[in-house]
Amino acid sequence: MRADRLVATLLLMQARGRVTAAELAAELEISVATARRDLAALSTAGVPVYPQPGRGGGWQLVGGARTDLSGLTASEAQALFLLAGPAAAAAPEVKSALRKLLGALPGTFRADASAAAEAVLVDPAGWGKRVKDRPPMVELLRDAVIARRRIRLTYAGRERLVDPWGLVDKDDVWYLVAGTGEGRRTFRVDRVAAAAATSEAVDRPSDLALAAVWDEVVEEMEKRRSLLTADVVLERRYFGVLRDRFGRHCSLLADLPGDRVRARVAAPAPIMIAQELAGWGALVDVESPDSVKAELARLGSELIARYAPDCPE
Repeated sequence: MRADRLVATLLLMQARGRVTAAELAAELEISVATARRDLAALSTAGVPVYPQPGRGGGWQLVGGARTDLSGLTASEAQALFLLAGPAAAAAPEVKSALRKLLGALPGTFRADASAAAEAVLVDPAGWGKRVKDRPPMVELLRDAVIARRRIRLTYAGRERLVDPWGLVDKDDVWYLVAGTGEGRRTFRVDRVAAAAATSEAVDRPSDLALAAVWDEVVEEMEKRRSLLTADVVLERRYFGVLRDRFGRHCSLLADLPGDRVRARVAAPAPIMIAQELAGWGALVDVESPDSVKAELARLGSELIARYAPDCPE
């Protein structure tokens, strides 16, 4: 769009002080003739730009005039570049936007903002793990959310018409929060078999706040994930490891003699707690409930039956 080019042209002139039509054409990937027309259009529109003929000439802002298109404070600019900088390497659009915004900042802000954009590198792959690919449906669903258009999707073998309210990236797993005829629903994007945007407008609550809705979803899910609790005793030095394994479903109950602690862990079912604790061996004592003890005993018996060496006669 020409308006975008004119803004980009102005920002480039502010950043460099003087540009030639050829330089502008190369930067914006347009023809030299188009670059000249855009520069003339800025001048006609009242922007104080003028051409300087001759060797070393070009177009520049009269008297170094500037237009601060950002309105950001120094700390706001740094915060924005610190947040968006890591995404620039993977998204050309972000890189282009940051370059334009950098040109719009006052000169005194630019050095720190540029440094902030390069200060953090995000490595999304955990140790020993591969980077998770973004589900291909994300872009289609995102566009529908922005355009406020209903989506016809196939999920769990059922086709339904939904009102997309927003997308959530939770630990590299994407979810669509949507309104349906049965109320609010959450769909895991990598399990969506098919999706297509319609021309129908979304029925979206006027006071909807996606963050608040997602907090409700998380609270509901965490309740389902903590239907059963078990009390365990272990050495204090291992409590941090136990908490890493169970996350928010692990709490410290009491300090015990001998530098030991009593903790409570939770999961949807006894087998799930037993599977997490089986590898701890004698480092953890399960006090209750009996259902978790029974699952641990069953797992132990299965392992002995399969891996114990034959006893000599």
